[in-house]
Amino acid sequence: MVETTVRFLREIGDRIGAAFIEEIRLFPPIRQGGVETCAAVVAASAPGDARHTVYSASYRHTLKGKERGKWESDVTAEADAPLVTLDEVVRGVMKRSGEPFEPERISGSAFRSIIGYLEPSANASAEPAPTPPESSSSATPRAVSAGDEFTT
Repeated sequence: MVETTVRFLREIGDRIGAAFIEEIRLFPPIRQGGVETCAAVVAASAPGDARHTVYSASYRHTLKGKERGKWESDVTAEADAPLVTLDEVVRGVMKRSGEPFEPERISGSAFRSIIGYLEPSANASAEPAPTPPESSSSATPRAVSAGDEFTT
């Protein structure tokens, strides 16, 4: 995995909380005019919760020109939904893009391994489990159904 992708995944983990991420669908980066962009759909939940918060995540990395090295990223909570809804969201993104690519599916455990996250030891403390952080957007996630469409 390339350095830019790992950087993006670390930012997602920092903003959402690496321990809460169940699955990521990572779309291939696109380079155009000296700028690289990438998008991901992320499912995260608190332990034991059947519903997941579905996030959209993206980055824009300037590779050439006077702003070379500039990095911008965004992670936004889009909806609360069952994990199976993630497949519908990804199909919608693929359909709207018109591209014949399949995003890379990264499980929560593989994600934590990629970013070097160490799981807290069960015996390390008697403190309660952490709760997921508030979304980086001011919008409150809404419940969704399988027919809803999202953009990333």
